[in-house]
Amino acid sequence: MSAEGGTRAIIAALTANLGIAVTKFVAWLLTGSSSMLAEAIHSVADSGNQLLLLIGGKQSRRRATPEHPFGYGRERYIYAFIVSIVLFSVGGLFALYEGYHKIQHPEAIHSWQWVPIVVLVIAIGLEGYSFMTAIKESNHTRGKTTWVNFVRRAKAPELPVVLLEDAGALIGLILALFGVVLTLITGDGVWDGIGTGAIGLLLVAIAVVLAIETKSLLIGEGATPEDTRKIEAAILAGPGIERIIHMKTLHLGPEELLVAVKIAVPRTERADELAQHIDETESRIREALPIARVIYIEPDIYHERKAQSAAAEGATATAGS
Repeated sequence: MSAEGGTRAIIAALTANLGIAVTKFVAWLLTGSSSMLAEAIHSVADSGNQLLLLIGGKQSRRRATPEHPFGYGRERYIYAFIVSIVLFSVGGLFALYEGYHKIQHPEAIHSWQWVPIVVLVIAIGLEGYSFMTAIKESNHTRGKTTWVNFVRRAKAPELPVVLLEDAGALIGLILALFGVVLTLITGDGVWDGIGTGAIGLLLVAIAVVLAIETKSLLIGEGATPEDTRKIEAAILAGPGIERIIHMKTLHLGPEELLVAVKIAVPRTERADELAQHIDETESRIREALPIARVIYIEPDIYHERKAQSAAAEGATATAGS
């Protein structure tokens, strides 16, 4: 996913949510509907989240410093994690509280009864626009990957965050419409509270999914299997490289990958030839995978017993984790 595509989706979502938030607050002031208040707070939280994603993107572009020699690419992961916290607390918990309060003290909608329905229908249209923009931008890089795997495996957090937020917003609007319509039909404000509580549960669930996926990125994820195969093929494509003894990769940011590899070289290779082959290998890796920005190559003589021992230790560490 390109950073530009993520930015376009964020701006589309921010524009839609700001407009929706204003109309929902007006509808709440006129009708007193708790579903409208919960949805208004939800839209405010989403707007704040989009601002956080934009800030994270800007912060991640800062130059590397001696204190942070690998740069600030992970700022995008940090801000995406903050988004999940905001969505959980400001959106989900508030809606759950408001729904509980409304069920305990139900109030029917007596004035401006048509306003919440009109507002919700308009909001569904605006959220649909935002959601379709996120889908369009995601399809540029998603390929044949399923949507679930795209959200789980994407290294850039912006589009998965916007996709989940917009999907949650659309479902939440339908739940709010459900609560408001039943309240108007029955005259019982409990339905408004039930719709509000359902919105809260939905937001909490989305926030938990976002937190889990972003936490994995914060801890540090390696290259995808496809990118790993590209790197391996590039390493072995040139002369002077007998085999890959072992290799590790780590995303320093969505578009920055660290590659550390130990290669086996011929015993008779001279130092100047070795240096040339290492330089050529670095060039091939960057050509095959441009996001491989930091590359460390360690030459060694291959010993089968040592290699097997190292592989066994790596397998044990993986199993233990």
